[in-house]
Amino acid sequence: MNLGLGGQYAGPVELHGHGRFVLSSRDFEPAYLKAHAAGQLSLKAQQARKLLESCRLCPRQCGVNRLEGNLGVCKVGRLAEVASAFPHFGEEDCLRGWRGSGTIFFSGCNLRCVFCQNFDISQQGDGQPVSAQQLATLMLELQQAGCHNINFVTPSHVVPQLLEALELAVQQGLRLPLVYNSSGYDSLETLHLLDGVVDIYMPDFKLWDPEHCRLYLTAADYAEAARAALKCMHQQVGVLKVDEHGVALRGVLVRHLVMPGLLQDTGQILRWLARELSPDTFVNVMDQYRPAWKARSDPRLAAINRPLRLAEYEQAVELAQQAELWRLDQRWR
Repeated sequence: MNLGLGGQYAGPVELHGHGRFVLSSRDFEPAYLKAHAAGQLSLKAQQARKLLESCRLCPRQCGVNRLEGNLGVCKVGRLAEVASAFPHFGEEDCLRGWRGSGTIFFSGCNLRCVFCQNFDISQQGDGQPVSAQQLATLMLELQQAGCHNINFVTPSHVVPQLLEALELAVQQGLRLPLVYNSSGYDSLETLHLLDGVVDIYMPDFKLWDPEHCRLYLTAADYAEAARAALKCMHQQVGVLKVDEHGVALRGVLVRHLVMPGLLQDTGQILRWLARELSPDTFVNVMDQYRPAWKARSDPRLAAINRPLRLAEYEQAVELAQQAELWRLDQRWR
């Protein structure tokens, strides 16, 4: 089936002889429906909103009162801000399927990646504030458009707003799996509120070395926080499972962007994923790095001011295979 973007949807590789990773689409129910029926969704929204009073939603622990409009590192106050919402056909095959992943891109970010390709959204706040009902309406419109899932992009700093909107959307008929598409810089307290709500966690695991994390992400504790977060996500939903057509329904999908000259970090991350989560972890080893934002002009960042070389990417894939990770994303390139 032609997707109109230069590739064919083939479904992920584990469909061939690996039925233990397949769920029946007829029997699948998004986790948040059960939470809503039990009255837990409303309670979780209230608990998350409380975290905004002295914000501790993420490892930054800024402590500002966002309910009163004060701003911390993410630069987002009481209302979530949305940059765009549309059916996305550029995601992994198991997310985009043939009708697209219903992505909602949030403005602001709790990281300060010096190479961010979306810095106008993440750092400069390109987006519009939305109420809980407006956010719920976006979810419902993406469902009406036929998307396979609702994909929250950069959501770590707006979890209370998501939960408030989700409660309204469920009451109005939302029934799609939820994708939590984050940088991996998430707090355990916030992730515990998402237990029984999120179906698919899609975190990045960017870097391993604390000095690299400090220099390139402006968060020296990133790797430590990401390790704890990914373990928590895995404990909640397990390895990625798909339906009969290869479209993701539940589990963890990890993205790792291979960066120039940092293959040692790549190897550490891939070995950790296989050892501490599972060799069955679905991993997208990404080759999309290109210099952007500060990486293009700051002389202190000269080491990453170049594109990734093909040989570096090929070595990264070899490192994944050596770690015995076998569920590697096979999306078209």
